[in-house]
Amino acid sequence: MSEAAQSPSSPGRRIRDGGIELLRGRLLREPPLLPLRPTRSDYDLNPQNRPARAADLTPAAVLLPLILRQEPKVLLTQRTDTLASHAGQVAFPGGRADPSDVSLVQTALRETQEETGIAPAFVTVAGFLDAYETGTGYAILPVVGILSDGFALSAHEHEVAEIFELPLDFLLDPANRKRDTREFRGVTRSFYAFSYEGHYIWGATASMLVNFAERIGAP
Repeated sequence: MSEAAQSPSSPGRRIRDGGIELLRGRLLREPPLLPLRPTRSDYDLNPQNRPARAADLTPAAVLLPLILRQEPKVLLTQRTDTLASHAGQVAFPGGRADPSDVSLVQTALRETQEETGIAPAFVTVAGFLDAYETGTGYAILPVVGILSDGFALSAHEHEVAEIFELPLDFLLDPANRKRDTREFRGVTRSFYAFSYEGHYIWGATASMLVNFAERIGAP
C-alpha cells in the first residue's frame, strides 16, 4: 500500500472525517434529468470507436457503496462466470431500470439489495457522478452512497460470485491507476484499470472510480 494510503491526511481519511457533508459538497447534488445524456463514456479514451449514429441508450444505475470505517473501503461485486454478459467482471451493484422504478436511485438501491442483500435502509445517498455511456448501449447513473453499520450481505446465487471490499485510498491513488488495451470483437479499446490482490477492476467501473476521484479532489 502506498504512503498516501497510510497517511492520516490521505483522501480516504479526509472523506471519512468530512463525512456526507464533504461528499455532498463535491458530488452532483441532484441526478441528471431523464432521459440521461451521459457526459462520460467508454469512448472518452476511444473516440475513434464512437458510432457515427447515436444509439438509443437503455437507462441503468449503479451504487458506489462507501464504508467509512477507520480505513474507508469501497464495496464491489464479482459477477458469476455463467452470465450472458460481462461474466466474471468486477462491478458495482446495479443494473437496468425496471418500469416500476420511480427513479434511477430506486433502481440502484433495488439492484443492490437483489445482488448483495443490503437493504435500502442501510444506504444514505451522498450524491451522484456524471452519467456514463457504455459501448454496449447503456446510460448509467452512478449513485454514491454511504453504508451504515449493521448491513448484512447475501450474494445473489446466479449473478454474484463474490462481494468484497477494497481500500478507498488505493482506488484514489493515481499511482494505482493504469491504462490497458484490449481487442474486443476486432476493435482495439483502451480503458482504465486497477489490480488489487487478485481482483482486476476495469472498463466502466474503473472509469467511474476515476470520475469519483476527480470530483472529490483526490490527487
